[in-house]
Amino acid sequence: MKEISLAAPPLPYYLESGLSVYNAGDTHPDRAGLGMYDLLFITKGTLHLGEEELTWSLTEGQYVLLLPDKYHYSVRPCEAECHFYWLHFQTATPYIMRDSKLLPRSEFILPQKNEITLHQQGEVSDTERLQHLWRQLKELSVSARSVSFWEEQRIFTEIIRSLDTGNKPGEQTKVHMLAERIEAHLKQYYRADLTNESLADVFHFHPNYLSRCMKSVYGCTPLEYLLAYRIEQSKLLLLKTQWSIERISEEVGFHHAAYFSNCFRAKIGLSPLAYRKQYIKGGTVYRP
Repeated sequence: MKEISLAAPPLPYYLESGLSVYNAGDTHPDRAGLGMYDLLFITKGTLHLGEEELTWSLTEGQYVLLLPDKYHYSVRPCEAECHFYWLHFQTATPYIMRDSKLLPRSEFILPQKNEITLHQQGEVSDTERLQHLWRQLKELSVSARSVSFWEEQRIFTEIIRSLDTGNKPGEQTKVHMLAERIEAHLKQYYRADLTNESLADVFHFHPNYLSRCMKSVYGCTPLEYLLAYRIEQSKLLLLKTQWSIERISEEVGFHHAAYFSNCFRAKIGLSPLAYRKQYIKGGTVYRP
């Protein structure tokens, strides 16, 4: 199952919504590059949709999130009357689609500090509440914009929050929870000499199992995550201090400055010194 992750902040923002009623034989319009997210929630009947290589037959209580840069289309007409709420929203940053493909070590990017994670297609846990929220949006659509704007954003946020898989502790698997514990440990002790064996001692699991957990949730091993996090911390020190490269390398957990520089260049595409010089004015570190 594919997951769509949205950076937060900034939060996604609401554009418009409505209720569509299709009769038998009707089809959803084919569209490409809509430029906004299209969230559909089925309340009656079956809607047959596709997006690129994926196809769905959506029934009552199910939803699908159509992406702004993809081609989506009708797979076949409705066999009977079909009702669904729809909602358009936008984000300031691109989405990340997660699947089983793992990024090479040099391409791995740390997850956002906070993410809204939605299954692209799924079941709604509380259909009555979601229908109530969508009805409220529909009622606000005929109100004065000065009155409706903030209330629309609040209700939209509630809808997205209800679908956010990261907001449902009961749905988080043991693997997901262990991966988050490993991540928190890496962030807290990134300056220390962390190894697969030391992590196994802390979490009482074999290193291979810890790696599988991290890969399934973050797409990387614990040590790949650790390297990426150390590089991110070194970037902050390069911009906020005038410390030497040697001191910064030690501060973020590298024992040898040359090895730190090689890792930094492989990840960022510049040496630490060249990265710092981009932000220097008048011989001192420039702080915008």
